Amino acid sequence: MTHATAPPQWLTDLVQRIEGKPIEWFSRLLPPPGEGGRQSAVLIMFGPGPYGSEVVLTERAHTMRSHAGQVSFPGGGQEPGDASPSATALREAQEEIDLDPAEVRVLAELPALHLAVSGYDVTPVLAWWHQPGVIRVREPDEVKQVLRVPVAHLIDPDQRFRVRHPSGYTGPAFGVHSVVVWGFTAGLLDRILDLAGLAQPWDASVVREVN
Repeated sequence: MTHATAPPQWLTDLVQRIEGKPIEWFSRLLPPPGEGGRQSAVLIMFGPGPYGSEVVLTERAHTMRSHAGQVSFPGGGQEPGDASPSATALREAQEEIDLDPAEVRVLAELPALHLAVSGYDVTPVLAWWHQPGVIRVREPDEVKQVLRVPVAHLIDPDQRFRVRHPSGYTGPAFGVHSVVVWGFTAGLLDRILDLAGLAQPWDASVVREVN
């Protein structure tokens, strides 16, 4: 069994800074007034790795009805037995990537954000993987692969750019191995790394097309 580790100072500081930020700072995708969508949650889980802190992401199965093949945080829709957004995020992560909730320390719940494409109101749950065990693809119909991405890779200016989608969407993105992290996930990572004081200057004039 691995020994429990404390979160790095930047993550502890990040939790304190989150409390003072308005919801609009995290995203323009706010729930419509009086029109709450289906509640869901995603797990933004950082943990120790061989190259420093890393974050856990998943590449969605390419057969999914929505967001097929995109990189996302583990998570999904709230179920009646879930006591909180954190419970939803941990349950979904256990079902998708076999994560043991006992290994995870929840640090904060961010304001719920709206995904118009799927109609979900998504609560991002920030967490620290204090006692990492084994994670793997448990639901291949939902997850193609699990990615453990070093934070050092995400803040590398050479891995930063913007993407443009045929829908008209343009936003920040990250190059991660053979995939591109963009959309909702990249937007949250961009905000979190910036608020944590880790982001480095990068060339926002570089724009790549995505489908």
